[in-house]
Amino acid sequence: MTDPSPSDLQIVAEQLGRPARGVLGIAARCPSGHPNVVRTEPRLPDGTPFPTLYYVTCPRLAGAIGTLEASGLMAEMSERLTHDADLADHYARAHAEYLAEREAVAHVPEIDGISAGGMPTRVKCLHVLVGHALAKGPGVNPLGDEAVELLGDYWGSSSCAPAGTRPQDDQPDPGA
Repeated sequence: MTDPSPSDLQIVAEQLGRPARGVLGIAARCPSGHPNVVRTEPRLPDGTPFPTLYYVTCPRLAGAIGTLEASGLMAEMSERLTHDADLADHYARAHAEYLAEREAVAHVPEIDGISAGGMPTRVKCLHVLVGHALAKGPGVNPLGDEAVELLGDYWGSSSCAPAGTRPQDDQPDPGA
């Protein structure tokens, strides 16, 4: 995680279409370096409790996650949790870690014991699970990791694609 620069906060505001609120840091970036997940305060500046520690800001990423949600993946994942003890245990550990991380930032009684995304017993929001997986890296949230894998190269040929793979990278430099 990196501290948010003024430029990062401006990009996040543009991504969200509103000012960024309660941003503690940039938790993950797309291949081009733009913020795509922020770490947020558990209580927003206006006093609202906010259980989502890792919040997806990139509209391209959010849209791709929404497509996964619409596919019925959340119901399938929730069903697997009822039959796969190892998966359920790993997911419960992800929930416990999420809570501990948020508690280390601040104690907010209204959301005590409540993580986000449906953890630890169901899948309610893939945005939260993907945000958690991107912020923490592989191996922390098993269902978030699965969703990230299913997203593939969600950035396509956009400005968020890795350098050298964007169509504009193939254009001759007009200053050359």
